[in-house]
Amino acid sequence: MSTTGSQNSARLGWRIRLRRDRSLLLMTVPAAVLLLVFNYAPLFGVVTAFQDYDPLVGVWHSEWVGFDQFQQLFNDPAFWAALKNTLYLSFVQLVLFFPIPVALALLLNSVVSERIRNFFQSVVYLPHFFSWVLAVTIFQQMLGGAGALNQFLRQHDLATWDIMTNPHTFALLTTSQAVWKEAGWGIIVFLAALSAINSELYEAAAADGAGRMRRMWHITLPGLRGVIVLMLVLRLGNALSVGFEQFLIQREAVGHEAADVLDTFSFYYGIATGGYSFGAAAGLFKSVVSLLLIWGANKLAHAFGEDGLYRR
Repeated sequence: MSTTGSQNSARLGWRIRLRRDRSLLLMTVPAAVLLLVFNYAPLFGVVTAFQDYDPLVGVWHSEWVGFDQFQQLFNDPAFWAALKNTLYLSFVQLVLFFPIPVALALLLNSVVSERIRNFFQSVVYLPHFFSWVLAVTIFQQMLGGAGALNQFLRQHDLATWDIMTNPHTFALLTTSQAVWKEAGWGIIVFLAALSAINSELYEAAAADGAGRMRRMWHITLPGLRGVIVLMLVLRLGNALSVGFEQFLIQREAVGHEAADVLDTFSFYYGIATGGYSFGAAAGLFKSVVSLLLIWGANKLAHAFGEDGLYRR
């Protein structure tokens, strides 16, 4: 009887919560539908990576070739060059870009005046809403061959800088563009985490004589540690997605040897040439490796005592 009573009580509690939260659940329906339509339904197209896909006959009637597309992919030197570029660019952005949102969040959090803090937040957020076409155009106007910097150098009889078309500094250029465009948006999560830290801890530390740097080291950074680890795990999971539009726009200026990443490789050597199955194979390889990276990074976070994406 006790078991039956507990089951009935659980069902009654579930019904009460359903009636109470019905409006909230209905609000999530459009988001769930969009997620299913644009994120899960397209997964059916993965099957084309194992076919010689012909859009005229469709998925159901295209020839099944098994792993032939992957064999062709792994024997293509251009694929390995694109993978090498992707890993290198991702590493540069991880080292140079990832710490900047944390530093900006700490800097903005230390500003006493709320009006000044809100102003600077708005300024650093703004570039996120620019398209990559506009962002690259702004850099071209500033650093290009006819840009403001080289015009200034010519007027003073100084040697010009080849920045926008130099393949050797392309990684630093794209990282600078990513910092300018996305660093402001990246601080949102860290500012939210900072607001959750108990202010009484700072007051107690200040009463004990701890200076600003000591309070930041012993209170602020430990309070941000969980969020930093979470964002790092997500960043490692997206290590092979360094930006399609950004590199597509600048590919002709620096050459495909420097600008080809896995996304542009899939486009130019797959979709643009009609090799849909070849491009799908490259995309599936990228997805599987990204899944393994995020799984491994999450396991590493658990090993250091952090939650990562989920608790153990």
